[in-house]
Amino acid sequence: MNRQPQLMDVTRMRDILTPHLSQIREHVFLNSELGMVRGDHKVFSLLMRQTSPFVINDNRLGIIMSGEAVINFNLQDRHLTSGTLVYIGPGTIIHPKRLSPDLRIFGMGLFSNFPMPFAQGQMPSAFNGQVRDFQLPVSEEHIATAQHILETIWQMVHVTDNYHRPTVTALVAALMHHYDQLFNQQIDQLANSRSREQTIFDRFLQLVTQHCTEHHQIGYYADRMCLTERYLSTVVRQTSGTTAKDWIDRALITRIKIELRHTDKSSAQIAEEMHFANPSFFSKYFRRLTGMTPGEYKNYS
Repeated sequence: MNRQPQLMDVTRMRDILTPHLSQIREHVFLNSELGMVRGDHKVFSLLMRQTSPFVINDNRLGIIMSGEAVINFNLQDRHLTSGTLVYIGPGTIIHPKRLSPDLRIFGMGLFSNFPMPFAQGQMPSAFNGQVRDFQLPVSEEHIATAQHILETIWQMVHVTDNYHRPTVTALVAALMHHYDQLFNQQIDQLANSRSREQTIFDRFLQLVTQHCTEHHQIGYYADRMCLTERYLSTVVRQTSGTTAKDWIDRALITRIKIELRHTDKSSAQIAEEMHFANPSFFSKYFRRLTGMTPGEYKNYS
């Protein structure tokens, strides 16, 4: 069984797509800096049908042009439909659940070698690391603007093998600014319409997704949010129907399963990296929540 991390990076994408190039060549562009998919269902389905969940380590922006999909991003199911702008960032855990046959996506991935258009500390707020993924149902006009920018980038990278990187980088900056403006408009609208409790829950879940491997207790998240543990526990349970500890456990178990199934790390090493007191406590914790020991899960197929 493959014990390498299930990382969907440019190398993995190339390995998956290369055998099918004769069928998809007109709909895909891929080099060491960026990749693009232009409206072809086969490309996306080839990538999404891989053993999941998998993780990405780069920035990806796209448009759902037609069809629909149900994909779990960072522990939450998302129903993506035509007319939606999508962003997924480094560290996103992806678990595809359903793709319609008419799904068409126009999007791009900015890999680690891509010269990002913003200096450290100057990224638009939607991309500064505080938000790992977002989906924006927007108007036809906003979709058209994003599509025009992507079309221009698509044309630029196909002009020559040595496309003009400053121009492409500037176009990527324009696309990110467009997404950022719409993201912040959505945040403002949600802030006006959502209850304080819903806002607290959303922030709690965001923090749990980012920090569950280091912090297993609700006290950390309450402190980060300047709330008492009792109040945060009450809000989370009333808003979601699930306890705060259950949300933390759910996120942590997902991360542990990825490490067990897709790496060669020992249980003791994972226990240490994920801040358990000792391997015995780690094993008992995992068995209580899954019904298996870490070793049994690692060898389970």
